Amino acid sequence: MPNSSNPAKNNPNPFQMSNRGPRPGEVPTVRSKNAKATLRRIWTYLKRQRQALWLVVISTALVSCFTLLGPYLIGKTIDDYIVPHKLNGFQLMGLALLGIYLLGAAFTWLQQYVAAGLAQNTVREMRQDLFEKYQQLPVRFFDQRTHGELMSRTTNDLENVSNTLNQTVVQLISSVFMLVGSVAMMLSLSLWMTLIVILTVPLITTITKKITKYTRKYFSEQQKSLGEVNGFVQESISGLRVIKVFGREAKSLEEFREMNERLRSVGLKAQTISGSMGPLMNATRNLTFVIIAAIGGVFSYHDIITIGIIVSFLNYSSQFSQPINQLANQYNLLQSAIAGAERVFEVLDTNSEDLEEKVTVPNKKIYGEVTFNQVHFGYTPDVQVLKNISFQASPGQMIALVGPTGAGKTTIINLLTRFYEIQSGAIFIDGEDIRQLDKTFLRKQIGLVLQDAYVFSGTIRENIRYGRLNATDREVEEAARLANADSFIRKLPKGYDTELNAEGSNLSQGQKQLLTIARAVLANPSILILDEATSSVDTRTEFHIQEAMKTLMMGRTSFVIAHRLSTIRDADMILVIHDGEIVEQGSHEELLLKNGFYSNLYNNQLTQGYVS
Repeated sequence: MPNSSNPAKNNPNPFQMSNRGPRPGEVPTVRSKNAKATLRRIWTYLKRQRQALWLVVISTALVSCFTLLGPYLIGKTIDDYIVPHKLNGFQLMGLALLGIYLLGAAFTWLQQYVAAGLAQNTVREMRQDLFEKYQQLPVRFFDQRTHGELMSRTTNDLENVSNTLNQTVVQLISSVFMLVGSVAMMLSLSLWMTLIVILTVPLITTITKKITKYTRKYFSEQQKSLGEVNGFVQESISGLRVIKVFGREAKSLEEFREMNERLRSVGLKAQTISGSMGPLMNATRNLTFVIIAAIGGVFSYHDIITIGIIVSFLNYSSQFSQPINQLANQYNLLQSAIAGAERVFEVLDTNSEDLEEKVTVPNKKIYGEVTFNQVHFGYTPDVQVLKNISFQASPGQMIALVGPTGAGKTTIINLLTRFYEIQSGAIFIDGEDIRQLDKTFLRKQIGLVLQDAYVFSGTIRENIRYGRLNATDREVEEAARLANADSFIRKLPKGYDTELNAEGSNLSQGQKQLLTIARAVLANPSILILDEATSSVDTRTEFHIQEAMKTLMMGRTSFVIAHRLSTIRDADMILVIHDGEIVEQGSHEELLLKNGFYSNLYNNQLTQGYVS
């Protein structure tokens, strides 16, 4: 629950959520600090697809065998049939070559098909783990990251990994087979010619090292810049109305132009350096061809080798240099995948919400007695947001939290729901320290209606049922009736089965708020939190929402964050918060008689027409 007073965004180490070490039986995570560590972690996902991996290895081995056999038969054909002008058996050799190449094509298709499935399944599991991790991370993490930047990790970065795996797995296996096979076949033909071909390896290795030294750096910067662009675009689209109202289109365009130019610059460097690998490798391969042809011609002239062997060597030199070129190119391509994977593993390595070793799940009903006892809290160690907060709410009471923006009202709610952990003091529910309660159990006892009503894509019925997934249709409709939402729902084209657009854009703000109240009614919590639920609706809708809120609060301990003081006159206790401290508390009448901070707030709103 974000708060304008939340300085957590200034946390110098946003990923460090807890200092606890691994517990017994828990495997400690290893943070991705280099390419080798990241590749090992990608391999842990790949090896889960054992059958597909073996099928890729077998099909690749067969493709390599057929590919290696072709040049040998071509050389044999030249020496045995073409040079001596023999036609007997020539047709059979031609058919054999045709068969070999057709079988190679068939197994190449199988190889690519299985490899594509292997890559997709691997990335599916990585994406699943990443989404599961999002569910486990504390609210602090999301307060420090834009939604677009996290979306970039989930989509762009993993897509990079997918595309690279789809090409790299086959190429790596194929390259190993082709290198070993080519050397073996060349050695069987001529030792000296083989040594000449192998002498080109140091040159290729040197070129590869020089280029890959820079590519990973620029690919990492490219992924980071892409995340920034995605985050800015997401924020700009979400806040488009605000941008237009304040005439900030030109400024937004200028900021985007700077980000876009930064992305273009690092992307150009990454792609240019990466793209130079292919031409350099081709030049090296062509140089090898020239050397083989020249020396082979001399050897043939002195009858050391035959013309057929020279032709075979030209083919094998290509097959020998091609895997090295491919390995160099794939290693270069891997830099992009490593950069994306590291950003994914960075999230996976972030500490989840602390899992308590000694927690309880009470088997009794929660009545809703809430006690704050000398609670202190700060989003950063050097800035205290709450100071010595102490109060008690009896079951069924309505507690209002009022005060200036940034006073700490939402922070109190963040601590009650354990979105953040207190630094000193204690919070009790029915006499039980909430740190000893299971978080899932605790949050099920708390209903939340926020200022910005959020609905999910899906039907209205599904959105209300989100409060209690096993609720019947009748219970869903009864909750909507109690929340004053039933009448407008039934006027919609498909009633409760009406599909909502993204973020409920086909409903008004007030209608969405009534749905969230119906969701809370269905959840039937013991403790209710209302965060200025009527601040952005018209007067008529506000009346309906307030009536629904009265129904919802009946018999429940309720905490109401209010800026419009007319909505909390009937509160059992009003806590006036200023600079992180409770400066006044009491009923509406009692606080007015004190003629203090609350009285000034109320009279100011009365003068401005906010209360009557």
